[in-house]
Amino acid sequence: MSECPHVRKLPHPEPAPLSETCPGCLAIGSHPVQLRLCLVCGHVGCCNSSPHQHAEAHFRETGHAVMRSFEPGAVWRWCFVDGSIV
Repeated sequence: MSECPHVRKLPHPEPAPLSETCPGCLAIGSHPVQLRLCLVCGHVGCCNSSPHQHAEAHFRETGHAVMRSFEPGAVWRWCFVDGSIV
């Protein structure tokens, strides 16, 4: 894992999740493959293996670069700007 400048700008403590699942998938009746949590605002979105890729769409709409897995037991974070695990 590498450190990127976007990680240093994250709020502490991390934001609380705004939902328990991907609201975009819920709204259209789709099933998310895996969930991601935006570490800037707490938005929950589905991963890029999901049909609608709502986590990346959230990044593109907001510029919120860093998210983490929202799956039980997973602790990794991803920076969309740097394209790497951070």
